[in-house]
Amino acid sequence: MSAIYLDHAATSPTREEVVEAMVPYFTTLYGNPSSIHQFGRNTRQALDEARRVMATSINASFNEIVFTSGGTESDNMAIIGAALAQEKKGKHIITSRIEHHAVLHAVEYLEEQGFEVTYLPVDETGRVSPQQLEEAIREDTTLVTIMYGNNEVGTLQPIQEIGTITKNKEVLFHTDAVQAYGSVLIDVEHLGIDLMSISSHKINGPKGCGFLYIRDGVRLEPRAFGGEQERKRRAGTENVPSIMGMKKAVELIQLEKMERHEQLKAFKEKMLEIFDEAGIQYLLNGSSEYSLPHVLNVSFPGTNVESMLVNLDLSGIAASSGSACTAGSIEPSHVLSAMFDDHERLTAAIRFSFGYGNTIEEIERAGQETVKIVNRLTSM
Repeated sequence: MSAIYLDHAATSPTREEVVEAMVPYFTTLYGNPSSIHQFGRNTRQALDEARRVMATSINASFNEIVFTSGGTESDNMAIIGAALAQEKKGKHIITSRIEHHAVLHAVEYLEEQGFEVTYLPVDETGRVSPQQLEEAIREDTTLVTIMYGNNEVGTLQPIQEIGTITKNKEVLFHTDAVQAYGSVLIDVEHLGIDLMSISSHKINGPKGCGFLYIRDGVRLEPRAFGGEQERKRRAGTENVPSIMGMKKAVELIQLEKMERHEQLKAFKEKMLEIFDEAGIQYLLNGSSEYSLPHVLNVSFPGTNVESMLVNLDLSGIAASSGSACTAGSIEPSHVLSAMFDDHERLTAAIRFSFGYGNTIEEIERAGQETVKIVNRLTSM
């Protein structure tokens, strides 16, 4: 029986159409886009078209897109670049306790450089309070960085409310939208976003590629030094094959966005329906109202992460944990720790994440196998 991949929040399979779109840029269209001869011009034209596709997908302008190596670089470039560019204005940054480590480690680096960081708490659904955020803004606050949708529990943040607050306070707003992009509709103008990070491999594109949206007029200190690529904002020859693959992935998502959203939502509902019908005990981690359609995080009381993951893997189901397991010991997830103080809940959390290639039959089988495993473990 074939294995079932339910870890799309970690990475997603690259679609065949994406691979096909990349091949010519390895073989015949290999020119450096900075070269002035026809080989370079042909590649530059393709790069420009890819930039237009990315911009259109979020209602941005062509020149507001900078190609990067993925979400981590985009987060670092946005946060550290914006903070350093504005340090004469102030050195206070606001973020949340449930951010991706690409954000948390970036602000920790800034703390070492003399910046002050306010870490907002979240409620039991994983959402920050817009009121608390507004109250935390000071005269020397220059940047707010709050993720769009959480990678572990799928909770969506009140992005539009945050964007309104930061705009009124004249503070820059960055959001890590790596998990949200492709699963929800994003309009940076409507939402008041100034900086936004995107990664290709979460949307069935190639790994090692992404982009950063930088609102026109926002200044960043560069993090890489060399040539004048990306309008002097990110030095280095562009990864054209991967960018063209990402372009194709974005085009496919734009074509299929409504169908994709409904399918992912149906997968999540089916899994929970199976749990409910079987009568097993579980706790939903995250928000039932404000949630990404493809992420489902649940704790199964009476079980533990290691046993669950091993048994799921033996049953041919690839899922992941709300906790990081290293060397036989469990370090509770910083996301779940910010949401709860229930140790059993923290150490019994499993994340199922759905995506391209999954079928409803796979979800049914995965749900039924999970029920068997939970019943077996809780009866021991």
